[in-house]
Amino acid sequence: MLPSPLLAVEALDAFYDRAHILQGVSFAVVRGEVLALLGRNGAGKSTTLKAIMGLVPPARGSVAFEGRNIAGRKPFEIARLGIGYVPEDRRIFTELTVTENLSVARRPPRADAPHWTADRLFALFPNLGRMRDRPGGAMSGGEQQMLTIARTLMGNPRLVLLDEPSEGLAPVIVEEMARTVRALKGEGLTILLSEQNLHFAGHVADRAAVIEKGAIRFAGTVDELKADEAVRAQYLSV
Repeated sequence: MLPSPLLAVEALDAFYDRAHILQGVSFAVVRGEVLALLGRNGAGKSTTLKAIMGLVPPARGSVAFEGRNIAGRKPFEIARLGIGYVPEDRRIFTELTVTENLSVARRPPRADAPHWTADRLFALFPNLGRMRDRPGGAMSGGEQQMLTIARTLMGNPRLVLLDEPSEGLAPVIVEEMARTVRALKGEGLTILLSEQNLHFAGHVADRAAVIEKGAIRFAGTVDELKADEAVRAQYLSV
């Protein structure tokens, strides 16, 4: 039996205009674990993260964070409660330096969450430490992804929503990203990541939920998913 969840999503529905994107999505994330939300393009992964963060208003259902329903709250209110969001499209401040990008996201220390400083993040992301005065727009895609994660961590979140962290990155950067996620888990951070890449998820996640056409089709450990060829063939193969 799982411990009391840090995040519990229950019967969540969401729409884009008249398109019914999420259809009764339910899952839970336990404190200190990495849960991978897996699925093909268009399955509803990013919409799920946006609905949790308040960027897509849930039509029905609940999103409980630390036992409190946050569905319908504004994104800045949700962020203040201790949820960090790393979007797929990064959205760094391209004209600001690495150090300046981190500074604008700084928040006070938070109970029951790792406390991050620029120096700690430069130790976690050595490449960023070597380019702290470089504008964000002059960085590679992988470097920008690392900066986006580091900027989110400056808010000292309890939970991070990580959207497609390996997409479009070179294999060597994907390996570095996997090491980073494992290091964050080692710091006690709870992570919900959306992914298409089962290989990547298998190296970082404790459990997995598979989503297809806006509904959860599988939930279990990563090892159980790897052993279930039928689920992988039906919902994850391309």
